Amino acid sequence: MAKYSRIEVASQMKENGMVPLFFHSDIEVSKKVLKACYDGGSRLMEFTSRGDFAFEVFGALNKYALAELPGMMLGAGSVTDAAAASLYMQLGANFIVTPVFREDIAIACNRRKVLWSPGCGTLTEIARAEELGCEVVKLFPGDIYGPEFIKAVKGPCPWTSIMPTGGVLPTVESLTSWIGAGAFCVGLGSQLISKEILDNNDFDGLKTKVSQVLEIIKNIKINKG
Repeated sequence: MAKYSRIEVASQMKENGMVPLFFHSDIEVSKKVLKACYDGGSRLMEFTSRGDFAFEVFGALNKYALAELPGMMLGAGSVTDAAAASLYMQLGANFIVTPVFREDIAIACNRRKVLWSPGCGTLTEIARAEELGCEVVKLFPGDIYGPEFIKAVKGPCPWTSIMPTGGVLPTVESLTSWIGAGAFCVGLGSQLISKEILDNNDFDGLKTKVSQVLEIIKNIKINKG
């Protein structure tokens, strides 16, 4: 079962302003990535279900988080159906992120009061997701739509919370454009947890990078008012 409610997760998304995401098949490497992000200040992590036996790695990683990283909210991403969502929730996923909008996943997550963030690309999809109880919509792939899409949606629907993923860079310019347009938070994958970092086991560098991104986001929000 999830340790944190969907409201707690959504609140943390708003506070952090960023959700790091990654997949690695090696549990020890995954632990080091999670610890580096935690030490850098992140209290959220999306582990993407993109490889064989990913659920086994997630289960071990969540046990590690519960035992060693108080306050860390680990969720599962790239979930494509209700059965997979249910499996990850049984392993303690605190939130479920999907590349597409599916009502079966909404029903499975709502039944357990777990936050689900569906990939949407139209205002109609966003509205339907919100009708089904979605707190935070994922805009995916973000680089196809751009910050102006969020700005346009927030006009008629100021209550909508959008998390762009894909196309977000860990730079002042990119983060300023997305958050300035009204992004609730951003998802950062390989641009944050790069292949180079993983190949070089540069977990101290990852910790620093996470800390820097969180500080950038904090300053943007302060300046935005």
